[in-house]
Amino acid sequence: MAVEILETHRSFGGKQIKYRHTSKILKCDMTFSLFLPEETPDKKETPLIWWLSGLTCTDDNFSQKAAFQKYAAEQNIAFVMPDTSPRGATADSEDWDLGQGAGFYLNTTQDPWKENFQMYDYLTKELPEIVYPLLPNFSGKESIMGHSMGGHGALVLGLKNPQRFAAISAFAPISNPSNVPWGQKAFTAYLGDDQSAWSQWDATEILKTAGENHPPILVTQGTDDPFYEVQLKEEAFLSAAKAAGGEVIYQKELGYDHSYFTIATFIEAHIAFHQAQLDKGKR
Repeated sequence: MAVEILETHRSFGGKQIKYRHTSKILKCDMTFSLFLPEETPDKKETPLIWWLSGLTCTDDNFSQKAAFQKYAAEQNIAFVMPDTSPRGATADSEDWDLGQGAGFYLNTTQDPWKENFQMYDYLTKELPEIVYPLLPNFSGKESIMGHSMGGHGALVLGLKNPQRFAAISAFAPISNPSNVPWGQKAFTAYLGDDQSAWSQWDATEILKTAGENHPPILVTQGTDDPFYEVQLKEEAFLSAAKAAGGEVIYQKELGYDHSYFTIATFIEAHIAFHQAQLDKGKR
C-alpha cells in the first residue's frame, strides 16, 4: 500500500518521519509517525513499540513533546505513533471528547460512527501491514504504550492480543471506561446503550478473564492530575489485576499532572520496562 512521506527530521542519529496513506478500513486519509533508530552495518534487529495518544491529540503530540527519541535510539527501538481517530470527511461531534480526535481505539457499531470509526481493526490489521515494511531489520517483537484515552487503548489492545505484545504500559489511563464519564459518553455513542457490549472494550473487564498470562503491565499516574478523581479511577482495575494474577505495576507519582511534562519525566523508565520484556523474546 502506497505511503507518502510528509516530514523527515534527524533525531539522535535516527529519523522521525511523518507519513500519510489512504486507509481502506477507515475510508479516509490518515497520518502516522515513525521513529527509526540509526542504521549501521552491524545493527542488531529492531523491535517496535506502539504509542497511542489521548483525547484531542494526533500523531504529533508524542513525537514532539515526549522526549523519547534519545532513549529509543540508545536501546535501538522503533516507535510508531498512529492518529487517534479517522479524519476528514467522516462523522464528527461538537464535543471535544467525542468524534474526531476521540476514537477510543475500538470498532463502533452505531450510526453515524460505524462507517469510519473502526480503529481497532485499523490498528490490528491494516496499519501493521503498512508499518512493518518500513522498519529496517525488524525483529518481529512488539509492545504497546499510551496516555489517557491512549492508555485505555494500549491496555485493551495489549490484553486482547497477548501473543503479539510483549508488554503494556500506560500514563494516566482510562482503565475502567464503563464507569467513568469519558468512557460512558463514548461507549454510548459508539456502541449503544446495551452495556453488555461495552465489556470487550473495557480493560478492567478484559482483565477479569485474561488470567495471569497477560503481558506485564506498568502504569504511571500523577497525584496532581486534574482528571484523576473522576475519570481515571484505578480501584476496579487493580482489583481485577489482583484476581487475575500476573505482573501489574501501578505507580503514583507525587505532584505530577496529566501533561506531557509527566510523560517526558518517566518515559525512560517506561522504555526500560518494555526493553526488558522485548529482550525476553516474542510472546
